[in-house]
Amino acid sequence: MAIKKKMERNLLVALDIGTSKVVVLVGEVTGDNQIDIIGVGSHPSRGLKKGVVVNIESTVQSIQRAVEEAELMAGCEIHSAFTGIAGSHIRSLNSHGIVAIQNSEVDYADIARVIDAAKAVAIPADQKILHILPQEFIIDSQGGIKDPIGMSGVRLEAKVHMITGAVSAAQNIVKCVKRCGLEVSDIILEQLASSYAVLTEDEKELGICLIDIGGGTTDLAVFINGAIRHTAVIPIAGDQVTNDVAVALRTPTQYAEKLKMEHGCALVKLADAKASIEVFSPGDRQGKQSSVRSLAEVVEARYEELLKLVAAELRRSGFEEMVAAGVVITGGASQVPGLAQLAEQTLGMPVRLGKPANVKGLREELTSPVYSTAVGLLIYGLQQQDDPQVQLQKKKSLFSKMKQWFQNNL
Repeated sequence: MAIKKKMERNLLVALDIGTSKVVVLVGEVTGDNQIDIIGVGSHPSRGLKKGVVVNIESTVQSIQRAVEEAELMAGCEIHSAFTGIAGSHIRSLNSHGIVAIQNSEVDYADIARVIDAAKAVAIPADQKILHILPQEFIIDSQGGIKDPIGMSGVRLEAKVHMITGAVSAAQNIVKCVKRCGLEVSDIILEQLASSYAVLTEDEKELGICLIDIGGGTTDLAVFINGAIRHTAVIPIAGDQVTNDVAVALRTPTQYAEKLKMEHGCALVKLADAKASIEVFSPGDRQGKQSSVRSLAEVVEARYEELLKLVAAELRRSGFEEMVAAGVVITGGASQVPGLAQLAEQTLGMPVRLGKPANVKGLREELTSPVYSTAVGLLIYGLQQQDDPQVQLQKKKSLFSKMKQWFQNNL
C-alpha cells in the first residue's frame, strides 16, 4: 500500500527524477485492476547531470515541489514511490542458470532457485543488480516456455537479462527521496518503465527497439519474442541539442531551449524557408533575427549524430536484423517535429512516436511522451502487486527481518 488516507485506498506513486524535470504521478487502482491517475506534479530538475545526481540539495528541492503539487491535486499524503534510474553507469548482460526440479513439478521455489543460479555471475564491486528479467524457461531441453509453474520435468533452465547500476548512483537517489520523507518502493530502469507505457505486446513479440530520449541520456531497450534482450544508455540527448543551438545562435541556454521547443525541426526540408525568429542576445546587445531554417540545420545535425550512435549500438548488440516491428521513439526530447522521419531515414526501419497508454484518467497533457516513464512506473508498480513471485520474496524478507530481530533481542 503506497499511501493511506482516512478511508482505505489502493494508491500507487511514480517518481521520475529526470535530468530536466521531476514528475510525480499518483494513481488509484480501481476495482477492475486498472490505474486511474488522480494527481500530477512536475518541477524543473536542477541537481542532475546526464541522469545522475550531482547536487543532493537541489534534487531534494525539486522532488519536494513536485510531490507537494501531486499531493495537493490527489488530496492525499505520499509516503512511498516507485522511482526511475538512468545514466551511463547502467550495464546489462544475458545470463543462464540450471537447477534440478525438486518435486517433479515446477513451483515458485524452483523459479527462485533457477534465477539465483542465473544471477551467480561476477559483477564489479561498485555495481548492484537492479533487475533480473526472465527471457525464457527451458524444461528438459524444451525451450520457449514463458510460465513454467505446474509443468513436469527433471531439469529447469532460465535465460535472464541482468541489469546492473552503480551502487553510489542508486544510493544517492534513495538518499534524495528519503530526505523528502518518502520511502522507495523499488528502483526501476527508466527505459524498462517507459516500455510498459508505450509498447504493445505484439510489438514486443515481433521485435522492437525502444529509444527514450530524455534531457541528459538516451536510453535503449530491445525486445524480441516478448522479452527484453538488450539495454544500453547513450550519454547524449536533448540537452546537447539545446547547447548546440545556444552556441550556433549565440543565445543563453534557456532561450535556446525555448527556440528548440517552439520553432525547432529535425528535418531542414520541413522548415519554412521564409520564416524568421527573434534571437535574444546576452548582455546589453540588441536581439537579432535568424531564420527557422538555420535553427533546423543545427537541430537536424545533432539528432542525426545521436541516431547514428543508436544504430551503432543496435548493430553491436547483434539484434539489428531481429527488430521486425522497427523503432518506437519516446521521452521529452522526442517531440521535435520531423524526428520520426529523420529516424526512418537514418535507421532504415519503420519508426513511430510512443505516447503513454494503458491507464485511465490520462488527461490530454499526460498523453505526451514526456510522461512515458512516469506512467510506466505506475504500471510496473501494479504488476508488482499482482506478481506472486514478488509477494513470496516480500514474505521471505519480512520473515528474515523478524528472525534477525528475535536473535538480537532475546
